[in-house]
Amino acid sequence: MRPVIALLTDFGTRDHYAGALKGVALEICADATLIDITHELPAHDVMTGALELAACYRYFPAGTIFLVVVDPGVGSARRGIAAEAGGYRFVAPDNGVLTLVFDETPPRKVVELTERRYARPTVSRTFEGRDRFAPAAAWLAKGIELTALGRPAGAVHRLEVPRAQTSSESIDGEVVRVDRFGNLITNIDRPTFEKFAVSGALTIRIGGTPVARVVSTYADAAAGELAALFGSSDHLEVALNGGRASDALGAGRGAPVHVSRVA
Repeated sequence: MRPVIALLTDFGTRDHYAGALKGVALEICADATLIDITHELPAHDVMTGALELAACYRYFPAGTIFLVVVDPGVGSARRGIAAEAGGYRFVAPDNGVLTLVFDETPPRKVVELTERRYARPTVSRTFEGRDRFAPAAAWLAKGIELTALGRPAGAVHRLEVPRAQTSSESIDGEVVRVDRFGNLITNIDRPTFEKFAVSGALTIRIGGTPVARVVSTYADAAAGELAALFGSSDHLEVALNGGRASDALGAGRGAPVHVSRVA
């Protein structure tokens, strides 16, 4: 199978930045298949990058190389790294964007991108994605070993990812992601919710607004009804049938979600 490089950035598509990554990669490894996960992450939003990567990487073929460039620290002392985890390889800045992947599948190897022969001859202080990260991903696709890219990285930067808190009486979580449909995706996973729900009926409130019921899919809610369900990431989300829950509630990332037992 041809090597696969999957790209995830905050570059957008209006400018040349995403295209430049692809050009550099193909110049080094013309056989690579390039797949755009998205280039529409909010600018500089490392947490959203980590969440989006964690939501999709497992659905790619084994051996896929993920080129992840959400890099507000470009040109600074922050490192570039390459990692091997869960049968995949990742090239990214060392800013925590790989946190959730590493939580699920601890890395077998992590190296710094210090070997200059696997970067472009001149590295821009403002576009290391093009000059350092894309070449490293392409050389991996071409067949070099991860360890050829540089020295062992040691400890890497991790984000403080919000986790749902569970007690005997409630689950307290928050919205961690809003998708393009306006669905509010929380950090409450299905096993946590179902274990809590065994004891009886529940109430769900998001930012103080009650959610009437939990449904199996969006169409199970009435038109214009706010409902909760478990989406494709297997986390509790709040949706509005035919509308945008985020707009209707004026809610976004960080909005509190409270699940409690009916008194």
